[in-house]
Amino acid sequence: MTVHFIGAGPGAADLITLRGRDLIASCPVCLYAGSLVPEALLDHCPEGARIINTAPMSLDDIIAEIKAAHDAGQDVARLHSGDLSVWSAMGEQLRRLRAEGIPYDVTPGVPSFAAAAAALGAELTLPGVAQSLVLTRTSGRASSMPDGETLENFAKTGATLAVHLSVHVLEEVVARLSPSYGADCPVAIIWRATWPDQKIIKATLGTVIEATEGERGRTALIMVGHALGATDFDESCLYAADYDRRYRPIGTDPRFPEGTE
Repeated sequence: MTVHFIGAGPGAADLITLRGRDLIASCPVCLYAGSLVPEALLDHCPEGARIINTAPMSLDDIIAEIKAAHDAGQDVARLHSGDLSVWSAMGEQLRRLRAEGIPYDVTPGVPSFAAAAAALGAELTLPGVAQSLVLTRTSGRASSMPDGETLENFAKTGATLAVHLSVHVLEEVVARLSPSYGADCPVAIIWRATWPDQKIIKATLGTVIEATEGERGRTALIMVGHALGATDFDESCLYAADYDRRYRPIGTDPRFPEGTE
């Protein structure tokens, strides 16, 4: 018996890995976060599967269901939205499972920031503009932020920021980022990326509050950085005709002569 933690992707039902799909189809028990995971994914469950929406459940309730499946020798598909490596509450479940001696594995999923970038048609790390991406959030009721992980500190790096779970405090986000990025820095807010009702508003730190008046909603990602929509940036050396690389040796004395490792 194994508990398969599966990243169910950002919303579109077909944005799930083949491994994740096949694991769902193989498990007689499926626990899914019903507030965020599309129900269409449940179509992959085998006939007669026990399907449980964990949205109204406590951690104790969830672990009790998993223990019951374990006692019955039944594999469990545990579906979380996006990817499980960030803000999934998987860590606390794994700690409980380790204490109980219940085996598990993890299958990654498409994270929301990647879905948002795809919706924008944007590369978030452009040469000469930004080479780092920071995934962060503001403090909330469920989790506070460590002292050093502030928007101000991240903004000083000039990295592209993906600010999660914070559209309800957009004014605060803008006020804290503007001193480092400037009022003309591009901002994009993506609501429910890849869902049928996806919505995008593009603006700048100086205009985004007015541009989103009455449109804040709840499930949105704030993207901030000069890489968004930039056109004046360096080309990478990767595809440069005169760049000597392992798979395309250049010149009479290449670093990696053909046939060498």
